[in-house]
Amino acid sequence: MLLKRSLPKVRWKYWVKPWQQIDLLLFCLPVGVSFFGGLMILSTELKQPVTDWWWHWLIAGIGAVIALLLARLRYENLLQWHWITYALTNASLIAVMVAGTSAKGAQRWLPIAGFNVQPSEFAKIGMIITLAALLHKHTANRIEDVFRVLAITAVPWLLVFIQPDLATSLVFGAIVLGMLYWANANPGWLILMISPIIAAILFTTSWPLSAPIILFKEIFVTPLGVAWAIAMAILGWLTLPWRRFQLGTLGALSLNLLGGELGIFAWNHVLKEYQKNRLTAFINPEHDPLGSGYHLIQSRIAIGAGEFWGWGLFKGPMTQLNFVPEQHTDFIFSAVGEEFGFIGCLIILLVFCLICWRLLHVAQTAKDNFGSLLAIGVLSMIVFQLVVNVGMNVGLAPVAGIPLPWMSYGRSAMLTNFISLGIVESVANFRQRQKYY
Repeated sequence: MLLKRSLPKVRWKYWVKPWQQIDLLLFCLPVGVSFFGGLMILSTELKQPVTDWWWHWLIAGIGAVIALLLARLRYENLLQWHWITYALTNASLIAVMVAGTSAKGAQRWLPIAGFNVQPSEFAKIGMIITLAALLHKHTANRIEDVFRVLAITAVPWLLVFIQPDLATSLVFGAIVLGMLYWANANPGWLILMISPIIAAILFTTSWPLSAPIILFKEIFVTPLGVAWAIAMAILGWLTLPWRRFQLGTLGALSLNLLGGELGIFAWNHVLKEYQKNRLTAFINPEHDPLGSGYHLIQSRIAIGAGEFWGWGLFKGPMTQLNFVPEQHTDFIFSAVGEEFGFIGCLIILLVFCLICWRLLHVAQTAKDNFGSLLAIGVLSMIVFQLVVNVGMNVGLAPVAGIPLPWMSYGRSAMLTNFISLGIVESVANFRQRQKYY
């Protein structure tokens, strides 16, 4: 008893008090996914002469520390810095164009202290902060506020698109749509925003019973494309506020017809042959099994070979013999499918569902709109990357170069994901205490 009194009390509660409100499950799950991702990257590099899988764990550890530090800081401080954040985001993207390094036909990296940093990854965080600050002040109830958001997003989106980095530009679109929806934008407006892209697909793709109708030289329409444009015109009439002189109807119709024609022009004169093959290979990868369809075919074979339980860690034959290209980055999910089977894939997807559920919970329980929008922006980013990456691994989406969060090898992407997690944890840490959790 005397010894107990003489020893100093360890005030562990004092040390953990600054983080007592964080969402512990939301923090632990990405850390666990990152650890498992490092094991899978090790498996893909086991038979290679040069391995760098340990970088995955090192960057994840640094990212986890940064996330904890950010969780301790008040996220409200980002409000007064959002325009500076926006300016730095654009400046970094411009710097890539001026002094960036190129690889695989794209100029996306800045050499900093001996490392290649990808500013477009960190630009996602900049856009989430900027849009959350804008929509915090003015929700998206009015069409003018939606246009303001689109105008501000257009600058960094264009800078990313011309690198070219189509994958990240698509992630930008997902973030904008998710945050606008959460900010009470009319769902019909969101459909109209993406409708020109769908029109471009319908105008440029050969569909059954949809022979193109040539109007003038390279200007033609397809029955499905025209039907889609008419449907969007009706949606514009129902949802847009400009009913006088049917401006909403005519605007929606014209926008989709123009989108279709621009899609035809881009397909014939802008996109290179390898880009066309990459976009269409997922529909019929067997058409070019040794070229554009090779990644998809090998990934599907590897996942199918895993069957129910998988071959076991470090035992997948296709993974160990390096049949799947870029397996440690974009196709890491195929390694999970081969070595851990259907059960392993299901567990990974369930873990990601839990992460998304916790992000949504933080958004719902945040003390203000700014914090709620920050969480939704991160949720939109994670969900889109998850769906597209898994989709291209199983052959349901084109190969877009989008990594699987916390699992694919990529230093900038890993830090981006953990910084985003830290911002959301700050929202959770400084919300009002919940009686029932």
